[in-house]
Amino acid sequence: MRSFFSYLIPFSILFWSVAVASDYYEQLILKPLPQSTLLASFNFKSNTTLSQFEAHNFRYFPRSLGQILQHVGTRELHLRFSLGRWDAESWGARPWDGTKEGGTGVELWAWLEAETDEEADRKWRSLTNALSGLFCASLNFIDETRTTRPVMSFQPEGDHSNSTLANMQLLHGVLPREVVCTENLTPFLKLLPCKGKAGISSLLDGHKLFDASWQSMAIDIRPICPEGEECVLQIEQTIDMVLDIERSKRPRDNPIPRPPPGHELKCNSSKPYHSGDTCFPTDFAEGQEWALDQIFGKSVKGTCPLTDSNVPPVCVQVPHTRDIYTTAGATEIKNPNGLSRCYQIPSESDFSMILPRMSREGENAKTDADEIVKPETPLLYAERSFTGHGYERGGVRTILTNPSPDTEVEFVYMESLPWFMRIYLHTLRAHIEGGSGSQKDVIEEIYYRPALDRVRGTQLELRMRIPPASTVFLTYDFEKSILRYTEYPPDANRGFDVAAAIITILPSEAPNAPLARQKTSNLRTTTLLLSLPTPDFSMPYNVIIFTSTAIALAFGGLYNILIRRFVGADEGPEVISGGLKGKIIVGVMKLIGKLKGAKGKVD
Repeated sequence: MRSFFSYLIPFSILFWSVAVASDYYEQLILKPLPQSTLLASFNFKSNTTLSQFEAHNFRYFPRSLGQILQHVGTRELHLRFSLGRWDAESWGARPWDGTKEGGTGVELWAWLEAETDEEADRKWRSLTNALSGLFCASLNFIDETRTTRPVMSFQPEGDHSNSTLANMQLLHGVLPREVVCTENLTPFLKLLPCKGKAGISSLLDGHKLFDASWQSMAIDIRPICPEGEECVLQIEQTIDMVLDIERSKRPRDNPIPRPPPGHELKCNSSKPYHSGDTCFPTDFAEGQEWALDQIFGKSVKGTCPLTDSNVPPVCVQVPHTRDIYTTAGATEIKNPNGLSRCYQIPSESDFSMILPRMSREGENAKTDADEIVKPETPLLYAERSFTGHGYERGGVRTILTNPSPDTEVEFVYMESLPWFMRIYLHTLRAHIEGGSGSQKDVIEEIYYRPALDRVRGTQLELRMRIPPASTVFLTYDFEKSILRYTEYPPDANRGFDVAAAIITILPSEAPNAPLARQKTSNLRTTTLLLSLPTPDFSMPYNVIIFTSTAIALAFGGLYNILIRRFVGADEGPEVISGGLKGKIIVGVMKLIGKLKGAKGKVD
């Protein structure tokens, strides 16, 4: 099993040393996936020495973010904005081994310099409030009920001294309900040196990014201390997206899909139901022709003048047998492994590339192996769902599958649950299918921090080991709490979002383990939608309307009695004669009297 970027190993080893030494570099990696999809990974790295950072001398490191980190004493920070679901069965292993991925919504974890828990909580609130304003997100809603302190799941990625580690505290928060949109992308681009005006960042557009089947934006800040050199503070910004090629090629002014005519359809004649009036299209099976400016709606506007010229800005993971045509001035660099190539592009002219459709017929017919690189098999498959029915109790079932036929997988499974999900720890069960072993063999260690109503949520961490070619069913039961009517969101009947489970696959200790097993990798499950007992919110309004009506009737009658003036019948004319209305009535009565008198004389 090879990692996502194992095909770029000769390049990555060189570029990693260059990236640490240089101040800024950027790179776009394109990888066609099955079913006519395309994975686009944008990676940006900026470095500044710790001495310059502490002296407030910001060059490539964004000042707005650096001042926040200095104010709250943040030693390491990781922020994720994610949307969609990664289809591991079709797309294979996750990009960057899942280390740049977060759960649906917004996820944040950081190591803060604090001596006590109270000081860490105070700095955590300041950090979330500041980041909320910087990224136009609802990070200020990460309160103590949505904050956990992981014990086994996360480890610092940067280089920290022992004295610094002793005073560092890890805090983790997640907002699964947060909707990631364009207003989060704009501040993300403003952190880049070229602000999305030049280089590969000029391809980023909210219409394309948030129309993807899956997308993730990541920001990682950590100190790095190369041997024999001064320590630097590195900020790494990553955007990964999976685009549907056919959907992305639609023009923006006419996005409605139009069915092609019948004579233009390419049918799969191997299907048993194939006939003159029945067709199974083969477009998705054979791939499609696409161009960079078609997928993103525009070309790359040269190179960022601040980037390292030794790092090719665009790389494509396709076999060398795949035809690629580029604009004039681009230089191709092929990887010796035959599975990827990179391009040096002109600094002041637009760049684009075209990957034509390859013929599947004739003497030089091509196969899938000539068009795309076969996706790597993930180290672990995971899916999670609710069980049970009703509004009183329920259950959670997680299915974990190890596809390797000869290697076991050791990992840490973490769930951060809201306080209104009261789990029964004694119902925790781990059942193995396809392999030998018991629950004690699967679950090696448990860390459980129970919830307190309206104070903190439930934290559950399990250290597990799955045998080769086996599946583990992890289940437990929980009880649903009844909330106060003021604690329900406006769309209460939709349900409450439960954060995704975090799985951290630990490195293998075997000396001959594959490269993908020698480092830590991550994956997240999908979020869950929990239905709680929901009161009838129309009842308060009915009570208010009924009470208001009764008060109006009672008050109206009482007010009428108190202010109305009662007079005798003999005083009526004098009272009536006053005012304009009285004068009109008196005039009408006189006119009637005259008419009656005239009628009597006639008789």
